[in-house]
Amino acid sequence: MPTSAPSPDASLLAAAPAVAERAAELLGPLVDVSSPSGDRDGFERCAALVVDRLPADAILERPPCSTPGFAPDLLARLTGRGRARIVLLGHLDTVVAHPDHRPFVREGRRWDGSGTFDMKGGDALAVALLDALAAPALRDRYAEIALLLVADEEWRSVPFAHAERFAGWDACLCFEGGERTATGDDAVVVRRKAAATIHVEAAGRAAHAGSRPDDGRNALLALAAVARRLAAHHDPAGPDALSVVPTVLRSGEALNVVPDAGELICDLRADDLAAVERVLAGLPEELDGVALAARLGRRWPGMDHRGPAAPVLRRAGSLLGRAIVPAARGGASDASHLASAVAVAIDGLGPLGGGAHALDEHVDGGTLAERAEVALAVAAAVLDPVGP
Repeated sequence: MPTSAPSPDASLLAAAPAVAERAAELLGPLVDVSSPSGDRDGFERCAALVVDRLPADAILERPPCSTPGFAPDLLARLTGRGRARIVLLGHLDTVVAHPDHRPFVREGRRWDGSGTFDMKGGDALAVALLDALAAPALRDRYAEIALLLVADEEWRSVPFAHAERFAGWDACLCFEGGERTATGDDAVVVRRKAAATIHVEAAGRAAHAGSRPDDGRNALLALAAVARRLAAHHDPAGPDALSVVPTVLRSGEALNVVPDAGELICDLRADDLAAVERVLAGLPEELDGVALAARLGRRWPGMDHRGPAAPVLRRAGSLLGRAIVPAARGGASDASHLASAVAVAIDGLGPLGGGAHALDEHVDGGTLAERAEVALAVAAAVLDPVGP
């Protein structure tokens, strides 16, 4: 008796081992390239590795990066005969400067190296997923699948350049590092805080620190006082979920001179940017004779797609045979910039790991296969939101 052919969803999910294997093959070479934000050569070398592994009929574009002077971003597109449109999103830049870059080291399940978790492990999965979606049998299920890898996520302070390009698309799937719940369920990120930086510049008056210190107006002390005022707003458990963390203070050039200028930078996260703007509005314009000029630098919107993502995750969990749980995360992501433009945004699809921005950054290589399953199930749920 002839057997029926597997369903399109079953065929797609069956690709998980191959997706994980292709991602593993790409991850090491990507991590071995040092690609801090703003380094054009590093981005181009990473982009070349990605291009070598794209489907043969992928349409390549190099749109301008959001940040002037950076390497152009990388956009690869597949076209089909269906209706759905999905963008797979990631970034190839890291925060690690060249002298501190750590190459890829694989020891059992622990795979170390700069950018493994944030987010070259997720990039490798996204590239492998695009390859799986290029199968001829799947072309009737979508009109377009795009892979967008940007060069400036870690340091961008200007508006995201690509929101209009993907306005009205069915989904943005972003591959920042993944996570599990306390009970071991697969989790994806559907809610993120807004993120911003407050920059404060101080203008005081220099004086000799030994002979006439009181003639000066100490910019360093004024900025230190402002840092304490800002930190007093820190209330992550409060109504705005507001975190306020002074991160950079620069002032003074000589050991015997009252500092006459300086800069303070503070990182803020909240459910809504309005809470950040209230903190900014409360800063003084002068303190102890030192003029203060405060402004917002980075302004990243929040993301809350709990509602739109719920049916997609139910469908994906049903296809996979295990729960995919919605989660929230404080860290910023490019998915936040597309969340207002697309029907559903789901982030945190990369492998599990830790140590983002730190010397012990790593991924658990053993989770590539299960996160490939999650990504494939989510993609299948977007391509066919109703199912049989």
